[in-house]
Amino acid sequence: MGKKATAADGELILKLYDLRREPVMRQARADMIAKFVPKSWDEMAAVMKGDHPLNTAYRMVSSYWEMAASLAKHGALNAELLAPNFGEGYINFAKVEPHLPEMRKTAPTAYLNTEWFVKSSKDAKLRFELMRKRVAGMTAKP
Repeated sequence: MGKKATAADGELILKLYDLRREPVMRQARADMIAKFVPKSWDEMAAVMKGDHPLNTAYRMVSSYWEMAASLAKHGALNAELLAPNFGEGYINFAKVEPHLPEMRKTAPTAYLNTEWFVKSSKDAKLRFELMRKRVAGMTAKP
């Protein structure tokens, strides 16, 4: 990840930001932050079913951040530039990560790009660890 960010990387970051402002995406993001807090595999699995009220928001937001991570993974976007702009992606992944082993039994490629991203960038590792701690407090069982 030693490649220096380019003007094209900057333009892509701005495009990604613009996509987040679209009204349906904005609502999906808000729902995922406020309402998506799976405390067990059963809760996670329920959201993944098409009839769950959060399913559309879950698919929209998780695929958005997975796409952004894939751009970095494959060199289309500088990963170190993406790292400070991936905030909600870290939150989403921190909520899902405890359930990955179970999830990957039926979806073996789930979150592979995001997992690579949070492990491959020093800045991303730090930011993800901070979000992981924050989410642990949200998902702790009483």
